[in-house]
Amino acid sequence: MRYAIMETPMGPLTLASSDKGLSAVRFGMTIPPDGIVDQSLNRPFVRQLSEYFQGRRTEFECPLDFEGTPFQMSVWRALLDIPYGETRSYGDIAKSIGKPGASRAVGMANHENRIAVVIPCHRVVGQDGSLTGYAGGLQLKQKLLSIEQQGRTLFT
Repeated sequence: MRYAIMETPMGPLTLASSDKGLSAVRFGMTIPPDGIVDQSLNRPFVRQLSEYFQGRRTEFECPLDFEGTPFQMSVWRALLDIPYGETRSYGDIAKSIGKPGASRAVGMANHENRIAVVIPCHRVVGQDGSLTGYAGGLQLKQKLLSIEQQGRTLFT
């Protein structure tokens, strides 16, 4: 794994990547003691995330390197289908993957998402539209959704 730290309106983000692609985006500075900092390998990811935070990017075009259970993988792929600036409920995601009774399991899969922002688990809300759980905290979830709402006005 190769790591990079970038500053964002949300505070620092730690990116981790492999030769296959981006494997983690975490809030804060979380490079393990044996981690190797490699800005050049992570440069395309840093650029795309910077554009996103500036409201200039609505989709990411970077290869992803993520692993999980088959259920988690299906949830994370479904999250990638949520359009920029829109939200879906946990139930909507459960239905979209053919598991209509699995809303809570979708929430747990969201919690295990290691590639925050790029795999947009922040776009998943409660059935009534309320903001619920986010590994980075509800304030960060709200900020990310606000960035996208402001960005949508630029792209429409």
